[in-house]
Amino acid sequence: MLGHLAIVTDSTAYLPQEAVDRHRIQVVPLSVAVGDEVFAEGVEISPKDVAEALRAKSRVTTSRPSPETFAAAYRAAAAAGARGIVSVHLSAELSGTVEAAQLAAAAAPIPVRVVDSRLVGMALGSCVLAAAERADNLDAARSGASAGDVDIEAVGGAEADLDQVVSAAERRAEVTNGFFYVDTLEHLRRGGRIGTARALVGSALAVKPLLHLAGGRIEPLEKVRTASRAIARLEEIAVERAGAQRVDITVHHLAAEQRAEALAERLRERVPTMNELYVSEVGAVIGAHVGPGLLAVVVAPVVASPR
Repeated sequence: MLGHLAIVTDSTAYLPQEAVDRHRIQVVPLSVAVGDEVFAEGVEISPKDVAEALRAKSRVTTSRPSPETFAAAYRAAAAAGARGIVSVHLSAELSGTVEAAQLAAAAAPIPVRVVDSRLVGMALGSCVLAAAERADNLDAARSGASAGDVDIEAVGGAEADLDQVVSAAERRAEVTNGFFYVDTLEHLRRGGRIGTARALVGSALAVKPLLHLAGGRIEPLEKVRTASRAIARLEEIAVERAGAQRVDITVHHLAAEQRAEALAERLRERVPTMNELYVSEVGAVIGAHVGPGLLAVVVAPVVASPR
C-alpha cells in the first residue's frame, strides 16, 4: 500500500479547522506561560484568556515546542502510513520552533523536510495550505500510477515528491505579505520581537504604528497619527498589494472582532480578484506579543502548481 505525504505545522499558523481536517495537517502547539502556569496554545488557553491577562498586566511569555514534541508528531505520521513529511513553521527570526523541528527531523523514521516560512499567522498558514494541496495532488497521482492509470516513471520517487511540496510552500512564502496595526508597541518591545521597530518605541504614544513582516522579522512600515487613519491605511495597503492578482486574504485580530469584520467586508468589496477570505482571532502566542487591539491583513497570491 502506498503511503501519503504528511504535512506538519505549528499552532501559530491559525489555520481554519476545516482546512486542518481536510488535509490531515498535524498542528504542534507552542506554549504560553501566564505567571507560573504553562498552557498549550489552541488546546489549553484561548486568545481571550491572553487578552485578559495582558490587560491585567500579568507576566505572559511564550516558548517553542520541544524537539521531542516534534519527534512524537513525526513518529505518529510514520505510524499512520506517511512516506515523507514536510514540516512548515513560523519564522526562525521570531522563534526557535524551526530549530526544534530540525533536531527532531534528523532522527525521524521517514524523510522530513523542515521549511522556515519566515512568516507567521495565516501568512504561514497560506504556505502550509499550498504545501498540503501539492501533497494531495501528488498522492492522487501516485495512487493513479499504482492503479496503472498513470506512468509510474513520470510520477517519480518520494524524495522528488518532497522537493515539490517544499517548493510549493516556498513559492507562496515569497509572494505573501503580512501587515498589521497594534495599539501599542509595548508588548512587542517586552518580547524582543520588534527588530528595528525599536526606533518607534520612544514615540509610540504619539503615533499608531503600522508594521509588516520583512526578512522574517517584524519591521516598521509607516507611522500614522490615529487609530482610524491606521486602519484606513491598512486597508489601502492590502488593496494595493492584491492588485489584479487572484489572492487569499486573511484579517486577523485580537479582541477587536467588530473592527476586523468591518475591514473584511470592505476588502471583499474592493478586491474583486479575491479567492478566499478568512477572518480569525490570533491565538495566544501571537496575542501575547501584540496585545489587544491588533488588526492585521495577510495578502497571499494564489500560486499555480506545476503540472
